[in-house]
Amino acid sequence: MRKVSGRCLLFAAIAAAISAGGCQSVYYNTMEKFGYQKREILVNRVKDARDENQKTAEQFNSALAQFSQIVNFDGGDLEEKYEQLSSEYERCKVSAEAVRNRIDAVEDVGAALFDEWEAELEQYTNAKLRNDSQQKLVQTRRQYDRLIGSMRRAESKIAPVLSAFRDQVLYLKHNLNARAIASLQTELVSIENNVASLVREMQKAIYEADGFIKAMGEAT
Repeated sequence: MRKVSGRCLLFAAIAAAISAGGCQSVYYNTMEKFGYQKREILVNRVKDARDENQKTAEQFNSALAQFSQIVNFDGGDLEEKYEQLSSEYERCKVSAEAVRNRIDAVEDVGAALFDEWEAELEQYTNAKLRNDSQQKLVQTRRQYDRLIGSMRRAESKIAPVLSAFRDQVLYLKHNLNARAIASLQTELVSIENNVASLVREMQKAIYEADGFIKAMGEAT
């Protein structure tokens, strides 16, 4: 008989927990039984959100490059260029949703961790240890709030850029001709500025994520 690996047992337990209740508290309790504390889950989710920000910044830059190629079109297969831009736009939509989901996941485990941490302060009998833990809680929460604020600001920059790309794709769908493309020249600078602003905010969020991950590692 083959032995069941610890990883398989973990996946089975998580699936059972989700089927039983579906609530996050059940999930976190199950993870803790297998040695995964909320702090570790939070750090891993922050890493995922950071990486998603980086991939999304690259994706929007790629879409911008395709739009620039169409606007500066000087021969070739225009239909092919349009299809490439449309595909880039669709990938941008997927990336935008992924960023939002990653941040939501960070906030979910963050709330659970800080609620637990706050409740555990009441269990101390040693005042010095309690005060030290409380100070660390305040410091960690302050840095966490900066992280979430930075991530949400970056996320808020996505919608305007995504809307602008959608408008260009819709317009070009039925206007694949030189005159229509020339009319989009004025839009290029605006979109370039919006993408640059989005990428800057995402880089700030990545920086905050790296700082938070480092701080959490030092606190353990």
